[in-house]
Amino acid sequence: MTIKSGTIKRFEEYSQFATLGEFNNHMEMWMSEYKNEFTKGELVGLKRLVRFAAKIPGVCNAKIGTVLKAIHEEYQDMGISRSTFKRMIIKANNLGIFTVHETERKNGSQSSNLYVFNRFPHHEPPKEEKLNHHNKTIIPSKTNIKKNNKREEMPPAVTINTDSATHTENAPEDHLFVSDRVPTAFVELVKYFYPHAKSIEEFWRMSTIAAYRNNREKETETLLSVSLDSFKQLVRKLKSKAKAKNPIAYYTGILNKKFQEMYFEELYEMEFC
Repeated sequence: MTIKSGTIKRFEEYSQFATLGEFNNHMEMWMSEYKNEFTKGELVGLKRLVRFAAKIPGVCNAKIGTVLKAIHEEYQDMGISRSTFKRMIIKANNLGIFTVHETERKNGSQSSNLYVFNRFPHHEPPKEEKLNHHNKTIIPSKTNIKKNNKREEMPPAVTINTDSATHTENAPEDHLFVSDRVPTAFVELVKYFYPHAKSIEEFWRMSTIAAYRNNREKETETLLSVSLDSFKQLVRKLKSKAKAKNPIAYYTGILNKKFQEMYFEELYEMEFC
């Protein structure tokens, strides 16, 4: 499709993003998925093009020469060539990161391209469940106790106070029934504070949801490492005087913060490497 050229304000209708923050979030997901498809030089060109698409989120009409000049001024002797920039355009366009539209002047001659960045295609994330099972205590009725008085009684709930946290344990070996989907290292850590299989699985479910939202669900080692660190931070919170009212929610918040920090660290390395 050929579009008539003009000032950048004329292309505002092509933006797919309500805010610059929303645009940046989608670019974060694109880069997490396809960063390795580009060379360092191509990444520099793409990153600069993204900056030019900040005035109207996700829309850029800058000339290639203008972009290359800006890169050269920032990196001095480490600029990129026009051919490198064009290779980046072809790759990004083919991957669906943005769509390239040709523009033409009033006299019909070709003008600079219009780059319209696309939203990252979301898939249905794992469903969140209400995670309050570990806070529920089931008290058998007197009638049931009488009916089962010949059976061997289960040991009553025991509240265990340790130096690290306080937790309730009904079945000491309940963690042995945790789903195989939960890594052993995670089970071994969490079971000392939340020994029930359901509770352990719920914490891990929150880990997978947070990883999905930050586009890290395929990075199994990273997911486990961040989950372990986040749970240890939750334990430190449980030890403090200011107790966490909702441990699951607090744990999820830690996860999201750590994943976001990882993303910004990678952006920084991409910019200065």
